Amino acid sequence: MSCSDVLLEVHDLTVVRGGTRVLSIPSFNLKRSETVALIGPNGTGKSSFLLSLAGLLPLASGEILFKQHKIVPGYASTAYRRKLSMVFQEPLLFDTTVFENVAAGLKMRHCAKQQIHEQVTACLDRFRIVHLAQRSARKLSGGEAQRTSLARAFATNPEVILLDEPFVALDPPSRLALSDDLEHVLRETGISAILTTHEQTEALRLADRIVVMQEGSIIQSGSPTEIIDQPASEFVATFVGMENILSGSVTAVDQGLFSLDVSGQTLKIMGSAILKEKAVICIHPDQVVVSLTNPGPDSSTRNVLSCTVKKIVHMGLFSKLYLDCGFKLVAAITNQSLEYLMLHQGSQVFASFKATAVHVFRKG
Repeated sequence: MSCSDVLLEVHDLTVVRGGTRVLSIPSFNLKRSETVALIGPNGTGKSSFLLSLAGLLPLASGEILFKQHKIVPGYASTAYRRKLSMVFQEPLLFDTTVFENVAAGLKMRHCAKQQIHEQVTACLDRFRIVHLAQRSARKLSGGEAQRTSLARAFATNPEVILLDEPFVALDPPSRLALSDDLEHVLRETGISAILTTHEQTEALRLADRIVVMQEGSIIQSGSPTEIIDQPASEFVATFVGMENILSGSVTAVDQGLFSLDVSGQTLKIMGSAILKEKAVICIHPDQVVVSLTNPGPDSSTRNVLSCTVKKIVHMGLFSKLYLDCGFKLVAAITNQSLEYLMLHQGSQVFASFKATAVHVFRKG
């Protein structure tokens, strides 16, 4: 990655609020045309991080660089803030029309009337609210108001947009539709974005990179695939829905495979290990295959367990099976497969997963 690809950088950033350190970020960067999702539990510092990047929270220490130039108080900070926009959980609209709300930033920049009309109209169209242009902001639904807020943020053609849980107050259909439109606008404009969200599916869908935060610090950063398949810790694994987290002891090591005893069951795992060491492993529910018959010794799947279905939870387009295999194991299954296999509580099944599907955290 060349220096010219990096738009925004953070070095040794610390933020203190009310005498308590709420952020400690040794390093962070945002590339051009990149969308980064910040995820983590409530109170972990995601919103504070966005506010500090926007210049709305003072730094106790550290620095922010925009296009390799340090942001300092005064004109440089003002010029930097003109290059970014921020969208909050609440729309925070002015008591005027939708058009005037979207035009607000451009008018503050003293843009020409024709330019204002063209840019506002284009953003209204992008977020499918042209028909609301002359409606009072006080008469908008929650989804319409947030569309207006997003259109206002994009109207100034920022180079960076900061989005703090922009869909959190919306009902599921409105949330899905608006995230669809935001994804399209981000790809179309190439504007770099940092998004905070509690919804894993939104992060996976919108982000090029996911950053996991815990207690004011970044504990893992990577592509959606890396975060899901190779979580850096048990905390990350749990947060991204890796429900199968199991502890055991290494009982054998042989040619790139090792055996792990988990509650009396022997699991085969790809990788290196030391005999008798303790380890924690995780397996994503999507990697667990459920069948009514034993795949048999000829199968490429090395781990086959006889299980009892303890509970079935319907999740919309798929279902989760909670299995007793001597330990708890969760499998994801399509509703079509669930119906075909005629599974119910108490069904006897075989759960299988490959040795390569297991991710390992060693405890030493």
